[in-house]
This record gives sequence, C-alpha cells and structure tokens, in this order.
Amino acid sequence: MLMIALVALPFAGAMLIQFCKRAGSTVAFALAAAAALGALGLLAASWPTVAAGQVLGWRHDWLDAIGLHLSLRLDGLSFTFALLIAGIGLLVIVYARYYLPRVASTVRFFTLLMLFMGAMLGVVLSGNLLLMLMFWEMTSIVSFLLIGFWSYRSDARKGARMALTVTGAGGLALLAAVLLLGHICGSLELNDILAQAGAVQRHPLYPVMLVLVLVGAFTKSAQFPFFFWLPHAMSAPTPVSAYLHSATMVKAGVFLLARLYPVLDGTDWWFYLVSLSGLITLVGGAGMALLQRDLKGLLAYSTISHLGLITLLFGLDTQLSTVAALFHIINHAVFKASLFMAAGIIDHETGTRDLTRLHGLWRYMPHTGALAIVASLSMAGVPLLNGFLSKEMFFGETLAQGLFGHFNWMVPAMATLAGALSVAYSLRFIYGVFFDGTPNDLPNYPPHEPPRLMKLPVEILVVICLVVGLVPNVTVGALLDVTAHATLNGPPPEYSLSLWHGVNLPLLMSLVSMVAGALLFRFRREAFHRHHATLAILNARDRFEDVMQAMTWLARRFTAWMENGSLQRYVAMLLAAMVLLPGWYLLGAGALQGADAVRALRGPLPQSPLDAMTALALAILSLGALLVVFNRRRRVVALALLSTCGLMVALLFTRFSAPDLALTQISVEVVTILLLVLGLYFLPVDAGERVGVVRRVRDITLAVAGGALAAGAAFAVMTRPYASIGDFFVENALSGGGGHNIVNVILVDFRGFDTFGEICVLLVAGLGVQAMLKGLRLAAPDLDPNGTPWASQSHPLLLSILARLMLPLTMLVAVFILLRGHNLPGGGFVAALVTSIALLLQYVASGVLWTEARITVNYRVLAGVGILVAGLTGAGSWLFGYPFLTTAFGHFHLPWIGEIELATAMVFDLGVYFTVVGTTLLIVSHLGVRDKRIAARVAESQEDR
Repeated sequence: MLMIALVALPFAGAMLIQFCKRAGSTVAFALAAAAALGALGLLAASWPTVAAGQVLGWRHDWLDAIGLHLSLRLDGLSFTFALLIAGIGLLVIVYARYYLPRVASTVRFFTLLMLFMGAMLGVVLSGNLLLMLMFWEMTSIVSFLLIGFWSYRSDARKGARMALTVTGAGGLALLAAVLLLGHICGSLELNDILAQAGAVQRHPLYPVMLVLVLVGAFTKSAQFPFFFWLPHAMSAPTPVSAYLHSATMVKAGVFLLARLYPVLDGTDWWFYLVSLSGLITLVGGAGMALLQRDLKGLLAYSTISHLGLITLLFGLDTQLSTVAALFHIINHAVFKASLFMAAGIIDHETGTRDLTRLHGLWRYMPHTGALAIVASLSMAGVPLLNGFLSKEMFFGETLAQGLFGHFNWMVPAMATLAGALSVAYSLRFIYGVFFDGTPNDLPNYPPHEPPRLMKLPVEILVVICLVVGLVPNVTVGALLDVTAHATLNGPPPEYSLSLWHGVNLPLLMSLVSMVAGALLFRFRREAFHRHHATLAILNARDRFEDVMQAMTWLARRFTAWMENGSLQRYVAMLLAAMVLLPGWYLLGAGALQGADAVRALRGPLPQSPLDAMTALALAILSLGALLVVFNRRRRVVALALLSTCGLMVALLFTRFSAPDLALTQISVEVVTILLLVLGLYFLPVDAGERVGVVRRVRDITLAVAGGALAAGAAFAVMTRPYASIGDFFVENALSGGGGHNIVNVILVDFRGFDTFGEICVLLVAGLGVQAMLKGLRLAAPDLDPNGTPWASQSHPLLLSILARLMLPLTMLVAVFILLRGHNLPGGGFVAALVTSIALLLQYVASGVLWTEARITVNYRVLAGVGILVAGLTGAGSWLFGYPFLTTAFGHFHLPWIGEIELATAMVFDLGVYFTVVGTTLLIVSHLGVRDKRIAARVAESQEDR
C-alpha cells in the first residue's frame, strides 16, 4: 500500500486543489506542499528496506491478454529518482508560491504541477512497461500544458507545441519498442525482462528494438539529434523550468537508459549509438550555452550538455561509468534546480533575462549572488563541490574506454573541451550577471533581494552542493550504492568518493579544462558577436514552425483533394481499397490466376445443399437490390424495395437459426426506413444528377469486383474447416452466464465489455449527430419528387389515432422482449429498438410539438443513465473480488409466481436499453423537425384553416 499511496498522493493533491480552488492560491499551495511532503515521508519510511538491497513490489492483475498489469516496483534506482522528484518538487512548490502572482491561474499551476509529479513518480515506480508508458505519455501532455502555461504568449504556445511534437513522436517509438520487448521476453513485467538479458541481445529484433528505445529516451532527454526542443521550453514559468530540467521530464530519458541498462548494454550497437549521441550532445550543448544571450537559454543548453555527459557515461558501457552517470544525475539535479531558481529570482527582481543588460547585480543582490556563484561553480566542476566529484569520475572513464581503436584519444579530448566550455559558460553566468560593470536599462530598477522564503529552496540546494562535495561518503554514499546495485542488477564495482585521489590524468584533465575555460571566457566576446547572427538564422523554433506550416499546407491540399464533398467518391475510394489490396495479394500469390481460380478457392468441405425457399429468398434479395439501383430517382419506390431487401435478410437469418439477429434486423430496418422517410421530405425535387460514361464504368467495375471478391472470400471460408469457439459458449452459457439464450449471454456476459464500449460509442455518435443537426435550416419543398404537391394535412388523423393506440401495445411487447432476452430471443438492444419505433411513430404521426409536450423525458439524460447503469453493474463485481462485468445469477421462489431466475446481466441489459432508446430518440427528435418555431407556425396555419 505504501507504493500505491506514493503514486496516488500527487494525483489526490491535484483533485483536492481543484475541489478547493475557490479558496485561493494559498490553499492550493498548502495542499500541493502537503502532497509532496507526504511523498517524502513515505520514501523515508521505505528507506531501511531499500538500503538493505530489497525490492518492494505490488501488483494487481488487470488486462492479462495484453500484458498490462497495475505493477509497482521500488528499488534503489526508483527510490533515488522518486526522492529527487518529491524533494525538488517540494522546494519548487515553495519557490513558486513567491514567484507567481497570486491570481486565479496559480491554482491551475499547482494542479498541473501535482499531475506532473504524479506522472513522473508513475514512470519511475512502474513495474510494468506498458504502465510506465502510460505515465510517460502523461508527462508529455502535462509538460505541454505547463510550458504553454502563459498561453497568451506566442513563444509559450510554440515552445509547448514543439515539445509535445518531439516527445510525443518519441513516445510512439517507445511504444513500438515496448511491444517488441514484450514479444521477445514473453512478458512486459520488469522482473521478467531484467532476467532475460541474454535472450534479448541474441534476438534478431534486438537492433530494431534498441533503436526505438533510444529514440524514446533521446527525445525525452533532448539528446542529439532531438535536442532542439528543450531551449524553447524556457517560455515556461521558471519554477516549471527548474523542475523540468532537474528532476522530471528530461530525467525520464536517462532513467529509461538506467532502468533497461542490464538488458540492453554490452553490445556494439549500444556502445556506438549511445556514446556517440552523448558525446555530440555534450560538446554541442556546451558550445551553444556559451553563445546564449538569454540567461535561461544558457542554463537550458547547459542542461543538454550535462544530459549528454550522462548519456555518454551510460554508453561507455562499464560498470564504473554507470556509477558515475548515476552520481552525476544526482549532482546535476541539485545544482541545476538551484541555478534555475536563482535565474528566476534575477528575472523576477530585474524584469529581464538578457545577459547584455544584466551586469553588476552583486551590489544589489549579494545573497542571491553568493548562492548563484556556488551553484555555478558546482556546474563547472570546481573542487570541493559535488559537481567536481562526478566530473572526476567522468574524466577517468573516458580514459578507460577502448572501443574507438586508434581514435580512443578523441573521447577524453572532447570531454576536456566540454569541461572547458562548461567552465566558460559558468564564468559568463557569474561575471556577466553579478559583476562586469553596472546594470543596463533594467525594467525594474534598482533590483533588490527577493522575499526570504523565496531564497530558502535555493539555500537548501546550495548547502547540499557544498556538503556532498565535502563529505560525499557520509551524505550520498549509501544512496549511490543502492542505486548502482539496482541499475546494474548486481553488486557495483569498487569505487571511491574521496576528495583526493592523488595527481593523476583525471585531475590534470580537470586543471586543463578550468584553465582553458577561463581563457575561452576571456576571449568570448569576439566569438559571441561573430556567431550570434548564425544562431539567429538556425533558430530551431522558427525552422520547426516552417516545417509545421509546410506540413499543414500539404495536409490541406491533400484533404481538399480527398474530401471534395462527394459521397459517391468516398464510397468508391473505400470499395477500391477493399478490392485492390486483397485482390493484389491474391493475384500476386497466384490463387486467382488462370482457369483454376474457382478450384483454388474451393476448400475440402462439401457445399451445403440449396433448398427452393432459400433460393427464392436469395433471388428476391438480389432482384430487390438491382431494382433499388434502377429506381434510384423514384425515391419512394426505392425505399420500398430497400425495405424488401432488409426483410429478406431477416428471413435468411431465421432460415439459418438466428432468431436474435432476425429480430434485430427487422427492428433496425423499421427505424432506418422511418429515418429515410423523414429525410426524404427535405430532399430537392431534382438532384441534378448527371452521370458520365467514366463514372458509370467506374461504378460498374467496382460493384462487380467488390461483389466477386466478397463472394469468393465467403466461398473459400465456408468450404474450409475451421475451429469454432461456438462450442465453448454452448457449454458455458447456462453454467457460466445463467441463460439459455447464448447470443444474449455472449453480449451481456462473455463479451460484455465490448457491448459496454459499443453503447458508449453509440452515445458519442448520437451527441455528434445532435450537434451537427442543431441549428440546421432546410427549406420545406412544395412538391414531391414526382411533382405532386405535398398534402396540406401534415399529420393525418387516422395515422395519429393508430399510432397512439399502438403505443401501449408496442411498449408491452418491448418490455416482454427485454425480460425474456436472457433465455429466449430478445434482449435490451432489440427491446430498445421496438420502443424507439413506437415513440418515433408518435413524432411522425402527431408531430414533434404534440409528442414532446407529452413525453418530457430528456433523451440525453436517459442515455447517460443507461451508460451509468451498465457501468455500475459491471463495476459492482469488483466489490466481490471479481473482474469487471462478471455476472451473478440465482434462482428464487416467489409467492404466487413460482421459481424465477434473476441475473445481474439483466440490469446491464437494462442499461443497454436506456442508452439505445435515449440515443435513437435524441437523433430522431432533431431530425423530425427542422425548427420548433417552424413547426409552431405550421400548426397555427392549420388551425386557422
């Protein structure tokens, strides 16, 4: 339960914030801080178990067919990331309380921040890869909302869209990778996957799966070539930037590398793809950081560079390099969060982030300056700070690798260059902002220190930088050890966190990088002015927008070509696809070539004999279909012939022992014909149809080819043996579902979840039709298609009387069909259609005003109640420990009635009944009359006559 609470706390906090949003931002802050503090408390309670090397797990079986289970796993790796997420999250919440203005939108901000925290905790604690992927996508969506929080700004909207596009595309790649990994391992549970490293790497699909995993990780962690989105996420509020860059979002990618490291590492594919991407990102990000004018832009590119360093360490593929990567993840989270918060303070108090205007702030903000200087020096890897320790380990591992052959020297050389660049941009942050003259045209002048509690989170993080740098074994040694043990899936190698390892090559590399970095900073101005114009030309956001605009233009052109408003063209394209794709396959396979095509289709089973009545029904059906085509202009005749076709289909269902289908077919046919009659009134007298020779040839060809293909496929299937699942339902319908009507038991029990989904789709479709018909204005024609004037009496008296007399009888039949459906032909769907026919006749016979004056039911509410009844019936089985929609039934003896059977499936069927009736009449009530005001005028004119 501890892990469930750990994941659920932020989501519960988000819900409470929304429930209490009228209480204001102070209550929202308190609830958010309480949720983060509660998560930290739960982690503290689990630390003794995790420190002992044990793995806490929880699992609830859910969708076993696709391998998706509610599975959580807490080991050293997930503990460390959860600690960063909750701990830095709490500091960000406190910081945001003073950074953001106290307006209504801050409630939304804290809600989104809680959702972001919950999604990230779900990512790191998931023990099932599909479940992890669900949380992974949630981080992309919530980060989109947070980056675009200030939606009135164009840069915020564009940055959010870019982030969602890139990380969303990576999520699709990761989905494919997860499915491939599940296919290879036979399971999506992390415990099973981590135990099959050898089988995964020997599988032929390993390279494809690895590339897809890396695409997902690299897009999330802004690695080459997907790094361009992260700097443009700086349009987010600074608390979001601090959280996103230190403990969430971008850390999800490197977490994935660490989580799957035991399964994916040890191959040349892993080494070259991961190390080269990390190396390019490390150097390229550092170089870009030095050339930025925006303070947060400098920090953003430095984040990219440090993420490249972590990725490179994972790619170097030694156990010690992995330990170094994990150590730097912890250190980077601490100093980067403090730097972004310090940058936010500077922006908050001066009104700008432009480095060409920020100078000499030490005089006005010495406390903030001291904090920012310590954090910057930690980022630069200066001794006695935490960043120095992991940088030393990094330099040592670049010297130990040997897979680049004669070019091995390039890796430590590039690492030293990146170290020099990090020193240079760190000095630019320190000197350019706090010294280097006086402020230049600041919007808020003179600047001053922020509120005391706004600096508190930065102070805490800076103290951690100092303490970890001075006494690493005491502060972070145990945490790093359990993290490395969980990542390596075994004991970590021996390593030392001492401050002094003697004079060695890593120390010399550090000294060289610091001296070179100072020189780079000294001569930065010339390089900056020379390359800044180039950076403007290569602006990723503008190039991304250009690509998006080009894709939008192409999509519009393609859509205009495809969707020209011609229903005939749409149908022709669907038929062509149906004919060409299977036809191409069959012709390519040689199954339909030559004179033996029919013989190739025929299977070993004998054909069923054809009796005279079935042949007559088929002949009438075929003739009716042909006559519908030939009489398409004579609309009433075509509708009569169409109804004949439907009747023949129902009789064929009856002939082949499918009474439920026959009842459904007849009911659907009546409703459809009535709807077509209603629509027929508004059709123009002359449709102006002029069919050319080309279109006639096209239609005839598609009709013949489609019919031949369908007939051939049916012939091939019915003359071949197959294993039917019908025997299972025959044997288990009564014992498992408590009903003799196998079809109904399948719909409400065995496949009840499908039925529930179908009625949900039906309701959505009904609401869509209602929205499209709302406000529709159609001119009432004076003549029918034959030129005969429409009758002046809209609602004939005889038809009205007959419809009213039929209503109670039809409703009685509907109730009878509903109640008997579990054991005899019938059920909720057929009963709903019969009820809809009875009520629809009232609309047709007496008009919408008369009918709705007497039937005051809100059809949308009725359909919603049906969904609710069906859903609660299915969820009720959870209370007894059974899966969703498990049926319970029993036999009961009632006085004067006798023994009856009752089943919960009947209540589910009642929900189906309400939904279908409500949705059908929701559509009909809007189609039956164009506008109630027009109907009222017609009624008034008839009364005047």
